[in-house]
Amino acid sequence: MTGTVVTIVVLAAVVAAVTGTALWLRTRRAVTTPTERAVHEALHTASLAARSLRHGLDEPSAQAAAPHLRHLVGAQALALLGADGEILAWDADGILARTGSHGEVADQVRAAARRAVDGERRVMVPQADLVRPPAAASIRAVVAQPLLIEHSGVVGVLAVVTTVEPGPGMLGAVAEVARYASGQIELAELDASRARLDRAEVRALRAQISPHFIYNALGTVASFVRTDPARARELILEFADFTRYSFRSAGEYTLLSDELRNIDRYLTLERARFGDALDVKLRVAPEVLGVVLPFLALQPLVENAVRHGIAGKSGGGTVSIVAADEGTDCVISVEDDGVGMDPELLRSGSLDAVDESTGVKETAHVGLANVDDRLRAAFGNDYGLVVETAPGAGTKVSMRVPKFRPGIRA
Repeated sequence: MTGTVVTIVVLAAVVAAVTGTALWLRTRRAVTTPTERAVHEALHTASLAARSLRHGLDEPSAQAAAPHLRHLVGAQALALLGADGEILAWDADGILARTGSHGEVADQVRAAARRAVDGERRVMVPQADLVRPPAAASIRAVVAQPLLIEHSGVVGVLAVVTTVEPGPGMLGAVAEVARYASGQIELAELDASRARLDRAEVRALRAQISPHFIYNALGTVASFVRTDPARARELILEFADFTRYSFRSAGEYTLLSDELRNIDRYLTLERARFGDALDVKLRVAPEVLGVVLPFLALQPLVENAVRHGIAGKSGGGTVSIVAADEGTDCVISVEDDGVGMDPELLRSGSLDAVDESTGVKETAHVGLANVDDRLRAAFGNDYGLVVETAPGAGTKVSMRVPKFRPGIRA
């Protein structure tokens, strides 16, 4: 009986193994058909070309992308040209590889490309109109397809040299590959535009916060020059370090630890100005000190708490800064027990105040909209500012920042 059971178990195991092997072979055959292999290869080649073109269209990116684009089109030679009709990259085989981007064929590629740029349409030069060296007598056509971007026009040209008569299939392939390349170049331009916008927003934020603070900081230092020269020297050094960080040119992002260090300099100068009227409480989880956030994202929150929360309250008050570890995110809040504000006025952007020291009318939520926009642009709409306030109840401004986000580093 035991032998029979063993035999049955062994047979079941063999059947399961054979069945599994058959299923694996059928599955393997199903996912490795010639068509699917061709699609996979085309997608992989396209991704290799995109990797270069996402940096924009210039000589290095064109030279890196040209071999992959030629493989997609299946032509004997392919050239990428700038909007001026000059060749940025030339990839070819046979005699055309040896002549490179020089010679009669290359000259005709340039001429066709310039016509494509001027007319913003495809230009095909047939065999009868070509002037070819004897070694390149097999060339049948040159096709120049403009690289078009909406609102920008022609940014370059993709040109191919083919040894077969270009039929609808090849012409369609050239058009699609050119459209794909144009899309990648457009994404590169959008990335560059976003980077320029980020830099402009940081400059705007600096312009908003700096004049007020500089005026008061220098006034505070001046008040100590005669009464306490040593204290004045310390404050000047703090002021120098603060401005050096605030006006740095490196990067649109910073570490939370660096932002907190600069806020400490700011608060040192403000405490010298307010004395015992300004109390500061800081609670930071060590695990979040390396979190990356937009440059000067925290400074406006602290400045608003001091300028519009504590400065307007008789007898002063407290500013609390908390950075907590919450799983995949870091939550940072700046809270004051000052005068607070009307949420509706804050939402409408009409809450203004006059700086008594300068006489300048200023928006009471300096930089908050700027910071909110930059947080959402960097991390998505789930990561904007949250403001809790009411007249006489103080103000709490919070932000949630992911502890890690691919592509964002200080």
